[in-house]
Amino acid sequence: MAGEFEEIRSRLEAIAEELADLALVRLRESIDAGGQELPVDEKRLTRARRAVEKAAHLLDEPDRSDW
Repeated sequence: MAGEFEEIRSRLEAIAEELADLALVRLRESIDAGGQELPVDEKRLTRARRAVEKAAHLLDEPDRSDW
């Protein structure tokens, strides 16, 4: 079963990386503009990245349906 989730897990990991990159761009833009606070959408991007990473991790776990 784990093999059939591999492609999806891999895509989720790539999406998590894209979200992390985008969050860094938002932080740089805020710093460059003299911002003193984290941009709101950076927080949202970070939460989304964590959720995607969690989903990828869940697909990486061994199948325990026979317990």
